[in-house]
Amino acid sequence: MSSSPGMLDNDQYDISIKVEAGARVQLQSQAYQRLFQMQAGATQKLEIVLEPGSAFSYVPHPVVPHQNSKFKSHTTAYLQDDCTLLLSEIITCGRKHSGEAFLFTYFQNLTEVYYKQKLLLKDHTLLQPQQVPPGLIGQWEGYTHQGSLVYLNTKGKSVHAYMEKIREMLGEEKGLCFGLSETAGNGFVLRLLGNGGEQLFACFQRVQVMLEPTTLS
Repeated sequence: MSSSPGMLDNDQYDISIKVEAGARVQLQSQAYQRLFQMQAGATQKLEIVLEPGSAFSYVPHPVVPHQNSKFKSHTTAYLQDDCTLLLSEIITCGRKHSGEAFLFTYFQNLTEVYYKQKLLLKDHTLLQPQQVPPGLIGQWEGYTHQGSLVYLNTKGKSVHAYMEKIREMLGEEKGLCFGLSETAGNGFVLRLLGNGGEQLFACFQRVQVMLEPTTLS
């Protein structure tokens, strides 16, 4: 369990996780992660190292960036043979019921996944609402929440069957827009747009349960 009251100005999180060969880890968050008002900003660095035959799964609660918050995050994962990795992130518009929708300064997250030192995936999210309004085409287009989920395995198992099940499951959700893309290697990236953090979080939890036979068994 990863617990945090939220990030304050000048906070610097440096997290390193190593999963030993044959081990399986599911990390959980306690509640929504709040990014409070800032001047200088806050940063987070997360490094995940998976030894052969290991698995790591992390589906945290949504992030709530408050007015004037500034946040930069860099996640790097290193995989060996016979590994599985599941990571997700949900970004909200802020405290919209308090009139703070899209009033944060910027939110940036870079995710890189390597297999034997070869880059398999690079995903970069950069939100600057005051410079690039989220309602524009190619941005959030009227939605207030965005979710991203990455799944990769080096077991040589095809992900096509899982992708089809996810399409069927999310096709039944109301008020949700999603895209699903296959990655290099055996993996996919799932992107969601919606208007409620709980809905997106519940969807990712369902995907996590669907994938548990490959990640936690």
